[in-house]
Amino acid sequence: MDQKNFDAVVIGAGPGGYVCAIKLGQLGVRTAMIEREAMGGVCLNVGCIPSKALIHAGNFYEKMIHHAPELGIQATVKGIDLKKLVGWKNGIVKKLAGGVETLLKANKVEILRGEAKFENPTTLIVKRAGEKSGGNAKGGIATRVSAKYFVIATGSRATVIPGFEPDGKNVLTSTEALDLSVPPKRLVVIGGGYIGLELGTYLAKVGSKVTVLEGLPRLLATMDKDCVGVVERGLKRRGVEIITEAAAKSWKKAKGALEVTYSVGGVNKAVVNKTVACDTILVTVGRKPNSDTLDLAKADIAPDSRGFVAVDRQLRTKIPHIFAIGDVAGGMLLAHKASKEGIVAAEVIAGAVTNSRALASSAFDTTIIPAVVFTDPEIASVGFTLEEARGNGFAEAHEGVFPFAALGKALSSGESEGFVKVVADKKTGRLLGCHIVGAEASSMLGEAGLALEMGATLEDLALTIHTHPTLPEALMEAAEVALGHPIHMVAKPVRTAEQTRNA
Repeated sequence: MDQKNFDAVVIGAGPGGYVCAIKLGQLGVRTAMIEREAMGGVCLNVGCIPSKALIHAGNFYEKMIHHAPELGIQATVKGIDLKKLVGWKNGIVKKLAGGVETLLKANKVEILRGEAKFENPTTLIVKRAGEKSGGNAKGGIATRVSAKYFVIATGSRATVIPGFEPDGKNVLTSTEALDLSVPPKRLVVIGGGYIGLELGTYLAKVGSKVTVLEGLPRLLATMDKDCVGVVERGLKRRGVEIITEAAAKSWKKAKGALEVTYSVGGVNKAVVNKTVACDTILVTVGRKPNSDTLDLAKADIAPDSRGFVAVDRQLRTKIPHIFAIGDVAGGMLLAHKASKEGIVAAEVIAGAVTNSRALASSAFDTTIIPAVVFTDPEIASVGFTLEEARGNGFAEAHEGVFPFAALGKALSSGESEGFVKVVADKKTGRLLGCHIVGAEASSMLGEAGLALEMGATLEDLALTIHTHPTLPEALMEAAEVALGHPIHMVAKPVRTAEQTRNA
C-alpha cells in the first residue's frame, strides 16, 4: 500500500473544500485534496451552476414568447431543445471544473482521486475503485494518507423520502432533473423549498404543468413572507398549482401515468387523502450531510442525530486537528458559507504550521450570511426580517418598502414586479436586514450585505448617491421610506421613539 504524508488533507472538492485547499497552498502548507467524484462538488456539477444555467435559459425563452411582442419585436419561437440546452449546460460545468483542478495544481495542491475513510485520527485510507494494477482488483488501489491536520468537506446529498426512492425515470432528485432532455407534461414537486421552486419554475416555463406539494403552511418558510407572496403570484400566473400542508404518502402507476397520494390537514383539521396525476415526480425535501462514509468513529468523532459534525468558531471538531466545513458542519447549507469557512479553517491550520499568531486566531466571525432563491422573480435576503428583529431585542424595529413599479429603470426594462424592503432599528437607525424580490435581486444584495457588515444606518444608505437609472436605486429609496421622507412615492413621515415622546 502506498504511503503519503502531508501537513494538511482536505476531504471533498466542493466550494468549501477546494477553496480551503487553494488557500492552504497559498499559505505554504503541504496539502492534498481528496475527491471521489468531480472537482467542484455538488454545487458546480449538479447544483448551483447547472441549475442557474437552465434557469437563465428558461427566463430567456419566456421573455421571447411574452415580453418581446410588447416591445414590438416579432420573433418566431419554435420551441426549446432541452437536449441541446443540457449540452450547453454541461459545457459550462466542464469548463469550470477544469478551472478548479488547474487552480489546485497551480497552488501546489496534490489531488488524490478516491474515497477516504479514517483509519485512526491521524490517518486516512483512500481507495480508487476500478483500478486493477498495484492493488486489489476488487477493492481498487489503496493509499494510506497521514497528515497533521484534516478538513472534512464532504458536503451533502438529497434527502430520500421512504416510498419515493429515486429511480432516475419516474422519481427524480434535482441531479436527474438537471439532465432532462424532454420536459415532463405533468410534474409533481415534493417540497416547496428553494430547490423545488427553482427547478419547478424552470420546468413550468419550458412546458410542464407543475404541482407543488409543501408540508408547511407556506412556501419558503424562512424567507420574508411578503417576498414569498410575490413569488407565489408569479408561480400561479404560470399555471403552477401550490398545495400547502400536504404530506406525500405514496405513488403508483395508474392508467399510463403516475398517481401521487398525499394528505392534507393536521392540527385542528381532519386529515384527508387526495391524489394528483403526473408523469414525473421530483423530490426536493432537503439535504443530508455526507458524514456516514468516512468511518468517523475511528477518528473519535460522533456526528449528531442528523449527521452533522459539531464545530467551534474556528471550524475545529472536538478533535483539535480535525476540522469540518460546509454542509457537513450544519448551519445554512450554502456554497458561499462553505467557501468562507474553508478560508477560515485554512488560515487557522496555516497559522499552526507556520507559527503565525495572526492566522492562528482566524475565526468564522460574520454578521450575516446572505441567501438567494433563483425563482422568477428572485428573492434575496440578508439579516433579520421585521419579526426576527423584534424577537431579537429590537422592539422598535420598523421597515421601509419601495416598489420596483415606481422605479424608472425597472419600468424601462420590463421588470417592475417586486420591491426592496429594509429593516432598521427606529431608535438608532441601524440597518438590521434587507429583503428584495424582483429582477437582479441576487446581484443587488451585495450592497445590503456590505452595509450590514459595516454597521451602516438608514442614513448611510440614503445619503449614498446611486447611479441613475439603475435597479439598486431602490435600496436608497427604501431607506428614504423608512426615514419618512421618500422622494418618489407618497408615504407618512416616520417618527423615532424620541420624537414621539417629545411631541
